[in-house]
Amino acid sequence: MNFETLLYQQNGPIGTLTVNRPQALNALNKDVLRELKQFADEIKTNKDIRVLIITGSGEKAFVAGADIKAMQGMSPKEAESFSIFAQTAFNSIEELPFAVIAAVNGFALGGGCELALSCDIILASEKAKFGLPEVTLGLLPCFGGTQRLPRAIGLYKAREMVFSGEFYSATECKEFGFVNRVVAPQELINEAQKLASTIASRGPVAVSKAKQSLNTGFELHMREGLQQEAHLFGELFTSEDQNEGISAFIEKRSPDFRGK
Repeated sequence: MNFETLLYQQNGPIGTLTVNRPQALNALNKDVLRELKQFADEIKTNKDIRVLIITGSGEKAFVAGADIKAMQGMSPKEAESFSIFAQTAFNSIEELPFAVIAAVNGFALGGGCELALSCDIILASEKAKFGLPEVTLGLLPCFGGTQRLPRAIGLYKAREMVFSGEFYSATECKEFGFVNRVVAPQELINEAQKLASTIASRGPVAVSKAKQSLNTGFELHMREGLQQEAHLFGELFTSEDQNEGISAFIEKRSPDFRGK
């Protein structure tokens, strides 16, 4: 994969995607958003990958936000289209069929915070800062922040973050409930890779179905969610991995999952 604003490496079943605009603190412009969508579209059918880590280039920023200068002079219709364009890119990340870990190494502001929220799990450096400062510019979070954040931390705390536009430490965000772990800066990528290795060792078909059940079931009524959970559980019994996992347990050996 060749991109101008992204770097991608794959080590066995674990991929690492880096937003690579350090001179602009990895700010999101249309080129980055287009390449994120293109990347997600290309990698979603890669049967060799089981976990994706997303991080930012350099030590200062995960993604510092959107490119504000590019918004100047937009018409209302152009602004709406830009929002939809970004939402589509982030939806593509959220809908990847395997686990996605955000390794937040610095500022995750505006669109950067929204990108992290589109991932399944967030690990953050002790130096990381999160925030949705759009209201300080007379704007609102438009890359999914007003929808994903309250689902992650509750409506009242989300209102505080969005209405104030303040920055919050990684520790505060862990207390809010949307950062999973806070680690020393020098340990961030190692911790992300360790977690990715653990997830990658599990049944990939099962992880994919579990992700589907969690993400879509969260939006359903409890009874509908339970029905979906049972249906997806039944679907797993068409997979080779299910047979291998149960056989390995009975035979007291490690399973050899093939993602089939």
